[in-house]
Amino acid sequence: MNYVKVKGTNNKHKVLLYALSTCAWCKQTKQFLKDKKIEYEYIDVDVCTEKDKEKVRKDIRSHGGDLVYPTVIVDNKILITGFRKDKLSEALQL
Repeated sequence: MNYVKVKGTNNKHKVLLYALSTCAWCKQTKQFLKDKKIEYEYIDVDVCTEKDKEKVRKDIRSHGGDLVYPTVIVDNKILITGFRKDKLSEALQL
């Protein structure tokens, strides 16, 4: 899969974002991470191949999540679905 890496000065956590290219909440999540200078990787699932979409679904489910976008996985253990500034701030110790 082709993840897009967004550089940031705050790289204390490994942040992975599964998003949809047309989703307003996903765009807000990306903007929130950018504003907080969080380094993260993302993939717009809707523009992936069917094979990669299946990998994303398996990854989200393996972390106990539902197929909701945006989905953020912090440090490969904390799963946050939807645009939740409060949960992101807590997980990223902002």
